[in-house]
Amino acid sequence: MRSFVSDVARDIKPSGIRKFFDLVLTMEGDVISLGVGEPDFDTPWSISKAAITSIEKGMTMYTSNRGLPELCGLLSEDFKNRYGVEYDPKSEIIFTTGVSEGLDIAMRAVVNPGDEVLVVDPCFVSYQPEVYLAGGVPKALPCRAEDQFKITPESLMEHITPKTKVLMMNFPNNPTGGVMDKDDLKAIADIIIDHDLLVISDEVYSELSYDLKHTATASIDGLFERTITLNGFSKAYAMTGWRLGYLCAPKEICDAALKIHQYAMMSAPTASQFAAIEALKSGEEAKDEMVAEYRIRRNLFVKGLNDIGLSCHLPQGAFYAFPSIESTGLSDEEFAERLLKEQQVAVVPGSAFGESGKGHVRTCYAVDRPRLTEAVRRIGEFVDSL
Repeated sequence: MRSFVSDVARDIKPSGIRKFFDLVLTMEGDVISLGVGEPDFDTPWSISKAAITSIEKGMTMYTSNRGLPELCGLLSEDFKNRYGVEYDPKSEIIFTTGVSEGLDIAMRAVVNPGDEVLVVDPCFVSYQPEVYLAGGVPKALPCRAEDQFKITPESLMEHITPKTKVLMMNFPNNPTGGVMDKDDLKAIADIIIDHDLLVISDEVYSELSYDLKHTATASIDGLFERTITLNGFSKAYAMTGWRLGYLCAPKEICDAALKIHQYAMMSAPTASQFAAIEALKSGEEAKDEMVAEYRIRRNLFVKGLNDIGLSCHLPQGAFYAFPSIESTGLSDEEFAERLLKEQQVAVVPGSAFGESGKGHVRTCYAVDRPRLTEAVRRIGEFVDSL
């Protein structure tokens, strides 16, 4: 019998993160997981209550493809006030089933077979496979520790070819916590414009910025008309399981993405949309409290890593630290596997996020302070044993 699996599905590599998540499930005892990238806080009650109320009132039907009109309007106003970027709520916003769906429909809306897509490296594990699924050719754009994991103009110029169509970037970055501030974005804007590139900017960690205010890529002069902004509610409001993201883009691109969304998903979860309305109306204080706690944890954890001999830059966004483990003499995979088995601390090898991640491990500090302190103690004991 012939194989019914498509060539595309067969050729995609499994997620490098999944291997370690599966290994954690086999462990017994007190495992401290620094591997899962999601908030450890509950969704603020007022947000959850809004969803419950919508269900109790029977508001469980499909919404319009773009999303609830009230939600589109609130987001448009919020984005303008927060980032200085104005999107038309009727034609330039689509609510999606998580940022993951937003990424999928964005890629399929703009990538033709053979188009090259520059993808920041290291990066979230979905980016390169999504390019491949859209028929494009992913090309890594290295972001190095010595540059604080930013895109530099020199590196961008070096990696652009005549086939390059899209720059896929994510700042604040998963897995490094690196950010691109306003000056950093201005430094690459002319290159993007001169080479007629489109930017897909995943900014889902935008509100988890600690030392400076986040700058939206679309706010930079000349980039609005060539930027697709992806964002969502998962990280800022502790709503990962609610699966609600959004795509914002100029009308022509948004219309193309909407056609794919109509067939692939129809509409984002209705109860989650009502929850998001409440998040935009009243969730700011709860969000700020969570961010303040992440900042304290970041400072505690990164200092601890450096104190035990693992060099780690201070991440300015997201909730990840990305220490170098090269001083141990182990590969990142060996380090992660042995740390889990010998000290029951779960981290993710940096190589799971791309070539530029080799020699590092991703650690998530969305863990309460006592557990973080204990994790540092165990990691230090492991390093000392080598």
